[in-house]
Amino acid sequence: MTDITPEAQFDNFFALFEQPVQFELLQDSLDQRLRLLQKRYHPDNAVNNLTDNVKAEQASALINQAYQTLSAPDSRAAYLLDIAGHAQTLEQSIADLKFLEDAMEMRMDLDDAINDKNCVTLQQLHPQVVERLNIQSTRFNNAYQHKEWQTAIDATQKLKFLVKLDADITTGLDDVASTEQLDDDDLYV
Repeated sequence: MTDITPEAQFDNFFALFEQPVQFELLQDSLDQRLRLLQKRYHPDNAVNNLTDNVKAEQASALINQAYQTLSAPDSRAAYLLDIAGHAQTLEQSIADLKFLEDAMEMRMDLDDAINDKNCVTLQQLHPQVVERLNIQSTRFNNAYQHKEWQTAIDATQKLKFLVKLDADITTGLDDVASTEQLDDDDLYV
């Protein structure tokens, strides 16, 4: 990965990060390109005038948005569908009743575990969600490659729910760990 191009291409996130337009990406490659772009377009480097500083701030914000979009499977899938012109129905409700029943059960288990500060249940939920994320990611990738748009849209909707659930589990685990640390600190008072 080099920094010899005069200007990065900001109208396509894949081009900006020098990635092929596909679902499967290497996170390490994204991370390396992010560091390079941040260094190149950091507002502190634009000391010439106010216009350069504003442009650098805008570039920096766009770089961060592109990185977030490409790093998460749900937003990357949605972005690919947008590029392909098939993202119009992404916000519609999921019609798969089996998925919804499973999702509702996981959500209730998660809410109970968070309320009870049950670290064991939270840790048990995490691999279950990761497994479902992998299944939907594979399903999206196959559908996208074969231009089966309705299946790709369905997989993307499910990825959005699962990514949110995974983030909530991580937050719950962090909250439980913080509470346990505070309790431990009370022992030394």
